[in-house]
Amino acid sequence: MQEGQMLRQLNSSQLSAENAAYVEELYEQYLVAPNDVPEDWRSYFEKLPRVDGVSIDTPHKGVREQFLLLAKNSSRSRPAPTGSVSSGHDRRQVGVLQLIAGYRNRGHQQAKLDPLGLMPRQAVADLDIASHGLSLADMDTVFQTGNLAIGKDECTLREMVDAMNAIYCGSIGIEYMHIVDTVQKRWIQQRLEGKRGQPGFSTEIKKDLLEQITAAEGLEKYLGTKFAGAKRFGLEGGESLIPMIDELIQRAGSYNTKEVVIGMAHRGRLNVLVNILGKKPTNLFDEFAGKTFNQSGSGDVKYHQGYSSNVMTPGGEMHLALAFNPSHLEIVSPVVEGSVRARQDRRGDRVGRSVLPISIHGDAAFAGQGVVMETFQMSQTRGYRTGGTIHVVINNQVGFTTSRIDDARSTEYCTGVAKMVQPPIFHVNGDDPEAVLFVTQMALDFRMEFQKDVVIDMFCYRRRGHNEADEPSATQPKMYQVINSLPTTRAIYAAHLAEQGVVSISESDALSERYRKALEAGKSVVKQLVTEPNKSLFVDWTPYLNHPVVDDWNTGVPMPKLLELGKRLGQVPEGFVIQRQVQKVADDRQRMWAGNLDLNWGAAEVMAYATLLDDETLIRITGQDVGRGTFSHRHAVIYNQKDSEPFVPLQQISSMPRRFELYDSLLSEEAVLAFEYGYATTTPSALIIWEAQFGDFANGAQVVIDQFISSGETKWERLCGLTMLLPHGFEGQGPEHSSARLERFLQLCAEHNMQVCTPSTPAQIFHLLRRQAVRPLRKPLIIMSPKSLLRHKLATSPLESLEKGRFETVLPEIDAIDPKQVKRVVICGGKVYYDILEKRREMDLSEVAVVRVEQLYPFPDKRLLEILAPYSNIEDVVWCQEEPMNQGAWYNTRHNLERVVRQWQPELSIRYAGRPLSAAPAVGSMYLHAKEQAALVADALGGKTV
Repeated sequence: MQEGQMLRQLNSSQLSAENAAYVEELYEQYLVAPNDVPEDWRSYFEKLPRVDGVSIDTPHKGVREQFLLLAKNSSRSRPAPTGSVSSGHDRRQVGVLQLIAGYRNRGHQQAKLDPLGLMPRQAVADLDIASHGLSLADMDTVFQTGNLAIGKDECTLREMVDAMNAIYCGSIGIEYMHIVDTVQKRWIQQRLEGKRGQPGFSTEIKKDLLEQITAAEGLEKYLGTKFAGAKRFGLEGGESLIPMIDELIQRAGSYNTKEVVIGMAHRGRLNVLVNILGKKPTNLFDEFAGKTFNQSGSGDVKYHQGYSSNVMTPGGEMHLALAFNPSHLEIVSPVVEGSVRARQDRRGDRVGRSVLPISIHGDAAFAGQGVVMETFQMSQTRGYRTGGTIHVVINNQVGFTTSRIDDARSTEYCTGVAKMVQPPIFHVNGDDPEAVLFVTQMALDFRMEFQKDVVIDMFCYRRRGHNEADEPSATQPKMYQVINSLPTTRAIYAAHLAEQGVVSISESDALSERYRKALEAGKSVVKQLVTEPNKSLFVDWTPYLNHPVVDDWNTGVPMPKLLELGKRLGQVPEGFVIQRQVQKVADDRQRMWAGNLDLNWGAAEVMAYATLLDDETLIRITGQDVGRGTFSHRHAVIYNQKDSEPFVPLQQISSMPRRFELYDSLLSEEAVLAFEYGYATTTPSALIIWEAQFGDFANGAQVVIDQFISSGETKWERLCGLTMLLPHGFEGQGPEHSSARLERFLQLCAEHNMQVCTPSTPAQIFHLLRRQAVRPLRKPLIIMSPKSLLRHKLATSPLESLEKGRFETVLPEIDAIDPKQVKRVVICGGKVYYDILEKRREMDLSEVAVVRVEQLYPFPDKRLLEILAPYSNIEDVVWCQEEPMNQGAWYNTRHNLERVVRQWQPELSIRYAGRPLSAAPAVGSMYLHAKEQAALVADALGGKTV
């Protein structure tokens, strides 16, 4: 604590009052010519915050001179001249301003971005002086510079053109004129144009750049020699990524950022692990040698592995996390956003400075994958914003074997999709490390200033092809002829520094040798790595590890507490006018929560959340229309009919702020579900829920279910307590609004990886949601939630059922039927139970018992056997489902049912009652639906009809 205070005082001592005049003079100089200011001061000025919404200051010198001119003219009969541009130049002056606009809008199209020199570049008329009524004869004429931020109010056209070529057509090509906000554009112009294409880095920074590029190249060379032919998806050709990521981390630290979460695909991942996060080379070498294994589960390949560590930055210690990811490119991006939002929420950070997301993309995937668009669309929404993401594109200019632009995309650049949220897009030549560093600093500062996404598109190449076993010249012969003759990024930069007299060739070679020896020593090569990390910077998962799967968990709540919470949920602000139908729901709930009316589904669900909030459990619910609920059952958000202001009664329960968060999501499944997975894997103590509008639509996020939710634990040992509510039930609404594809979840079940439940009563959903939160076991919970049962006259529960008990994995027969008289047992789950129950009661079939399996995985063998045991005179046992035979639970649960039946009645076999095999889940005709439903119920009851 004391050392931190002393460090802060030391770092700010230059700002004391006696230095005010000196600092003001430096700042005035910085506004006019940034490169003339010492680098430490320039960095300080660049990060100054906005004042009253203004982020671009104005040099005071010109203002003072204008007042002096006014004073002189007050006593003159003829005003003193203010510049050398005469009225005769007006027309050409307009042309000059148009030329400036041309460079700003289209200069990037002439920038030297491609290290290979193969990128087709067409002439741009807007950059030709003749297109603006100017000629070579005007090159030495002095014109006003307008708002071109080169530190001069006027200069020759030649100087202006030279400056703009250096700024906009060198190693950096920036797209930013699509941004609507003028303040943001002016900020970029001031930062970019003031440098005139010359970042002006110090000798020390240049040496550090060379050292990091040497490390990036050195690791790839070492691995290529030691493990020849092994897949590593190396970074060769894109080595500038390493100093870029290091600068993002260190510069973010100077903003007091405490965590950085990185998502990236496989290219360059091993390099980032070793040279950024500090993974020990010996551990990586053991993975190449096949000596490391997960303690349990399947494990995953080395270039999908995540990692975390702590490093020291100018702002103190920082936690780094590299997210685990599958080969499905881009899907990790929304996972990272969810993890970052969870960390920001944990810190109470509503702006987004404390935790920074960095997403590293490939060019082909960035242009081709739809989840990129979805993630951008989330970036400024209430429920998903994180204060801006730094997007880095490792632009290899080829996707596997596809390099023709007219095959790969329809946009000019792979980054075209990003323009939808108006971020600046910095295209940069990866073989110019100083340009890369410069745009990196600008990108991070812009993100911190405006809390928006930024894109860095680093043009580079793959020296080895898609992987180290691939021969790329078969499909890109010309490209690889150039690559094979091209010096490496390190060699080019080392030669450049040698020409400048910064580092000799022998000194740069010594850096390579020193790095090679460090790798052989096996210890971490990251200088800033903290060997004894501050554990308060990250979440402690210890309380949730190594728990056995126990189904029975007491989740009852004392009656006085239920009654108290019911009253509190009914309180609304004075003068708040509720819509008529919603008021009826609220009035009924007050009767239910007082014990005067049996609970329906919505009342029990909301009460479950209230009881958890009363214990200060964080609850987050997102999805399409979750506030009201797709079927108008939840009404967790109510609206004042006077002014449309929302009110959330559940937010009044917890004494801690923002413990209940509920957001209607954008119309996305894939990115939103991935976001919630990332959130849940970062916040183990919370109840995180994603609800599909209809369960059918969850298949829009199938990659998230397959690659993360069902397999994340076995692949990466990542625990996740995410809950999915998937409305499911066959009610004649057709093929697209009937099935949540229960069969697909059951097919994925193994190794106790998740829970799949079909609760059929309000009490069951109450206890199930509470069990998910209060039990320390963290497994995904998949709930086939109801639709018509939300208001079914039989699907109710007394308030007393919430006071005692727990979630029951199997529910027994509820009617007073003598077990000895029972000849047939129907086993089922979900809505079809009520259809069977009503028909049996109507027909008075006392010889048929109906048992509900409410948890299909982990399958409750013991509990089902206990409930079946009293039925000793059975002649027939049936599994009944609404879904077609090839769907639903039958194919994936039959072996479990048969195992139990063999223990109970060895001579019997369980038979199927349900819809026949079908390619589609349900029919489109209500008439055919009703006919099929009646037939399957009759079949379950023994073929008898009224």
